[in-house]
Amino acid sequence: MEAVPWGEDGTAPRERTMHTTVALDGHGTDIAQARHLAAGFLTRVQAEHGLPVSQRAMDLTQLVVSELVTNALKYAPGPVLLDLRIAGDVVEVVVWDSDPVLPIARAADAGRVGQHGLEIVMAVAQGFEAQREPVGKRITARIALMDDPGDAVAGHRPL
Repeated sequence: MEAVPWGEDGTAPRERTMHTTVALDGHGTDIAQARHLAAGFLTRVQAEHGLPVSQRAMDLTQLVVSELVTNALKYAPGPVLLDLRIAGDVVEVVVWDSDPVLPIARAADAGRVGQHGLEIVMAVAQGFEAQREPVGKRITARIALMDDPGDAVAGHRPL
């Protein structure tokens, strides 16, 4: 895992990006590792760079990471890459895998057990896209760091 620091180019914090990427190889602990990476990343963004992150954003980011990584590990052969990055006021969760088949959200079915991950991601994310790549596909979900200016920040109580 390698975090890429803020640029030293003098741009305003909202114009800079910060990201971290990890390769997952299908071990049984990868999903938990990915959730912990997401929580740690947002905690560092908050502590080191002063960007506000609501508790809701922290929780939803971990949920989205868990769902997207689970699907990639379940349905795609080979490695999976998870990239987390801050772009303005959102965290982008990007998952790449080697399967070129784009996911399709299924019709709602309360009787269906499982296979609701993509529906969940699309319901909680501000933005979602799936793109074919020269090898495989890339799924991107965007989650707002703050729901509104009055939100509680993760790890801090409102005054």
